[in-house]
Amino acid sequence: MPLMSFFSSWYTVACLAMVPLAILLSDAWKWLRMPPGPTPLPFIGNKFQLPQHKPWIKFQEWSHAYGPVFTLWVGRRPTLVISDPVVAVELMEKRSHKYSSRPRFVVMGEILNNMASILVQPYGKEWSLRRKLLHRALTPASLRSYMARQEAEASRLVLQIMRHPVEWERAFERFTSSVVFSVAYGHRIDSLDAAVIQDRMRFMHYQASLNVPGAYLAESIPILKYLPRFMAPWKRDVEDHGKLEVAANMALVQDVIRDLDQGREKGIEVAQSLTRTLLETRAKEGIALSDKDFSFVPASLFGAGSDTTASTLCTAVLALVTNTPILRAAQAELDTAIGTARTPQFSDEPQLPYLRALVKEVLRWRPVAVLGGTPHASTEDDVYEGFHIPSGTTILGNSWAINLNPTYYPSPQTFDPARFLRATDPGVRRDLQGSPHPSKTGHSSFGWGRRICPGADLATNALFIALAKLLWSFDILPLPGRVYDTLDYTDGFNIRPKPFPCQIVLRSETHRLVLEREMLAAEHEMAKFPAYN
Repeated sequence: MPLMSFFSSWYTVACLAMVPLAILLSDAWKWLRMPPGPTPLPFIGNKFQLPQHKPWIKFQEWSHAYGPVFTLWVGRRPTLVISDPVVAVELMEKRSHKYSSRPRFVVMGEILNNMASILVQPYGKEWSLRRKLLHRALTPASLRSYMARQEAEASRLVLQIMRHPVEWERAFERFTSSVVFSVAYGHRIDSLDAAVIQDRMRFMHYQASLNVPGAYLAESIPILKYLPRFMAPWKRDVEDHGKLEVAANMALVQDVIRDLDQGREKGIEVAQSLTRTLLETRAKEGIALSDKDFSFVPASLFGAGSDTTASTLCTAVLALVTNTPILRAAQAELDTAIGTARTPQFSDEPQLPYLRALVKEVLRWRPVAVLGGTPHASTEDDVYEGFHIPSGTTILGNSWAINLNPTYYPSPQTFDPARFLRATDPGVRRDLQGSPHPSKTGHSSFGWGRRICPGADLATNALFIALAKLLWSFDILPLPGRVYDTLDYTDGFNIRPKPFPCQIVLRSETHRLVLEREMLAAEHEMAKFPAYN
C-alpha cells in the first residue's frame, strides 16, 4: 500500500473515531453540570435501570439518594425528576415561561392527530388559544352554573349504588362520565354501554398505549414518521385510529349545533355547555381554528376529568374501608350540619370543614396522575441551585413522592383529613402538619403552572358533592376478616386501586325515603340534558 494511501486511511478512521468521542465528551460535560442521578451509560443512558412497572416508587427511592431533584437519561436526552413541592413550584410555576412546553410526541401527537390535542401541544400561540377557549367554560361563574347538574348527578349516583351496591365502581364511572358530558356537550350519560362512552374509552386507552416509552422507534428516530403507509403498518394503524377519533369529536360538536338549531326553531332554551360557549365565542370573534382542531377542545375534558375523578372516588372507598373512624367522623359532621331530612348540597360546604379536608386528603394520599400527568419540557437553558438545566429537558413532577413527602406531611401513609383542617377547626391534627405546602390547595395532584389541569376545580366540586352524598347515605365498611392492601394499585400513567370488595350499606330507612324523594328532583334537572343512546 502506498504510504500516502496508508496515512489517508488512518486519518479517515481517526476522524470517524473522533465523532463518537466528541459526542461522549459533550454528554459527559452535560452530565456533570446537571443535577446528579443514577450513573448513565454512554449513548444508552439509564435504559437498563428504569423500572418497567410503577416507576414512581423507584423514583421516590432515588430522590432519597440523590436529592429532591435528580436527572435520568433516556438515551442522550435528560429528564429532570422533581420530588419536592417547593422545587416544583419554583421551576414550573415561578419560571413557567421556561417550563411550560411539552416533549416532542412524534407518534401520539404528530402522527395520531397532527397535534390537534391540547394535551401534547408545545407551549406557544396554538396551545394558548386552545387553553383560553377551555378556560372560558371553566370560569368561577361557569363552575357555579354546573353545580345544579353535579348535585343532580350525585343524587343519581347514590340511588344507583343503593340499588346495585356491588357495582359501585361502575356507578362512579357513569357519574363522572355524565358530569363531564353534560358540561362539555349538554348531554347526560345514563349507561356506560352508550356508544359515545365506549368510543371515548377506546380512544383514551389507545392513546395511552402510544405513550409507553420504547413502544415506537419513531420517538427516538423521528424521520421514520415520513415512511409511506405501505411500508409502515404501525403508522397506518395510528393514522386510522386518529381519523376515527377526529370523526367522533366532530360528530359530538355537530350534535350540539343541531341542538341549538332545533332549540331556535322550537323556542326552547338549550342547556349551557362548553361546546355551546365555544361555538358562540367562535361566531362572535372569528377564532381561527379548523373544525377538527376546534372539536378537540371540548373533547379534552373527558380524558382530563372523567377517568381520573372516578379513580379518585375508588381511592376514597379504599381509604374509608381501611379507616372506619374517619368514616364515622365525617358522618358525625354531616349529621350535625345537615340532619336526616335532606342530603348535602354545595351551599352546605362552609359548615363541612372535615369533608372539605377529606377531599384534599384523598387527592394527596394516592394521586391519580402519579408522575404529574403529561411531562413538561424546558424551552430555555436555566440554572437551579448551581445546576445547569439545558433547553429541551423533560420535566417530571413525581406527585407520588411529593404528596408522600414527610417534610410536608408527617406520617405520610396515614390517611387522616385532620391534617388539612385549619387551626380554628375542631379536631385539627397539628402533629400531621409539616412545613407549609407552597400550593394553596395544600397538595400537588393537579399539576403545576400553566399546564395545571384546567378542570381541577370542576373535578374537586364533583368529588365534594359525590362524597358528601355517599357518606350521608351509606356506611362504607370492610368485609369481616378481609385484609386490604392500600398500595395495590394499577400500573400506568393514571392509577386506581385494583378491584376490591367491600360493604356499602344504607344507613337507615329514613335515608332511603329521602334518596327516593330527591331522585325526582334530580331526574327533573337532568332532563335538561338529553341522554346519549
